[in-house]
Amino acid sequence: MKKPKAANRYCPFCKKKTNHKIKQLSTGIKRGTLTRGSMSRARKRGLGRGYGNLGRYGSKPPINKWKRKIKNTKKAVFIYTCQECGKAHQSRRGLRTSKVIFE
Repeated sequence: MKKPKAANRYCPFCKKKTNHKIKQLSTGIKRGTLTRGSMSRARKRGLGRGYGNLGRYGSKPPINKWKRKIKNTKKAVFIYTCQECGKAHQSRRGLRTSKVIFE
């Protein structure tokens, strides 16, 4: 998806159309493996020990590996920064796209 670096858009703070810089919102940081509530931490604590069926702490995942991730694209959320007042606002809804290229 091609997107311009700047566009003339409505600013809800100025209450008029002004020039806006466009930036894509980052996806954020990934959580570590030993965070609270993670399966690997529970296994390391030995919650699946003992005889019999280990249930959710067993060796195999509960669903097959193809069903784990269904969506192959993420929603791109854009931040629009007004050049007059300097305030920023986000797009109403994210657009599902594989790659964003700013021109």
